[in-house]
Amino acid sequence: MRILNFGSLNIDYVYDVEHFVRAGETIASTALNRYPGGKGLNQSIALARAGASVVHGGQVGEDGVWLVDLLAQAGVDTSLTRVSDEVRTGNAIIQREPEGGNCIILYGGANRAIDDALVDETFSHTEPGDWLLLQNEVNGLDRLVREGHAHGLTVVLNPSPADEALEDVDLESVDVLVLNEVEASVLTGLPPESSGEELADALEYGFPGTRVVLTLGSAGSVYVDGEARVRQEAFHVDAVDTTAAGDTFTGYLLAALMAGEAPEVAMRRASAASAIAVTRPGAAVSIPTPAEVDAFLAARG
Repeated sequence: MRILNFGSLNIDYVYDVEHFVRAGETIASTALNRYPGGKGLNQSIALARAGASVVHGGQVGEDGVWLVDLLAQAGVDTSLTRVSDEVRTGNAIIQREPEGGNCIILYGGANRAIDDALVDETFSHTEPGDWLLLQNEVNGLDRLVREGHAHGLTVVLNPSPADEALEDVDLESVDVLVLNEVEASVLTGLPPESSGEELADALEYGFPGTRVVLTLGSAGSVYVDGEARVRQEAFHVDAVDTTAAGDTFTGYLLAALMAGEAPEVAMRRASAASAIAVTRPGAAVSIPTPAEVDAFLAARG
């Protein structure tokens, strides 16, 4: 059993700023760094580092070949990752505050130029029982969900960014939802300031046949499977960069669940991996190894 992650690959340009730029304002950046990124790439690397067998489906431009190489070096199967000579690689412009918070502008590029031929080829290599991980940073999300369900895959959706494209997606064909409070607010219609319990209740009611994992930042996370719930507290650390926190959590969570671990174990490992990641700059480069996660958990009892 393996997981197909059909997702985005970006080049991240990270600007360190004293505060996020406001409308009409020009500010100076204290540093500029280039990192590999994209939720798809980050999650594939997190899955591979956590021990899952993962193949990445997606597309870069010729300027992004180094991203494909990075995936391969991390142990990801890149046989379904296409290099296009017609469009440049997607990228992200990221503002990063001193406390580690960030805001992001995405340019879709090759991620938004996926054609039917690549989708058809990708699903021809899957088998019933495999898992499919999707985000909302590539075009054709509605078809990807339908194809995954039709091929008998366990479909996992991280609905980020939460925008109008989700309106076309058959969410009843999704087996596992992994989302934060902002995305949960969009899907449930509850106000963003709703409590984690209110959001979890609404997700349980709105998606009764779906396992839901709701991340709540410093308030931890909640696993919802019908009436059963697992609550995991966040590990408090000194954050440097939160860019890959959610992607690291997702990768470690799914790797553990695929390996047959109990939700309690999967949530704890995912939370620990995420906590380690935010203490380091960058996205993919901040994702820890299983040994680092084991040491982190051992130190906390």
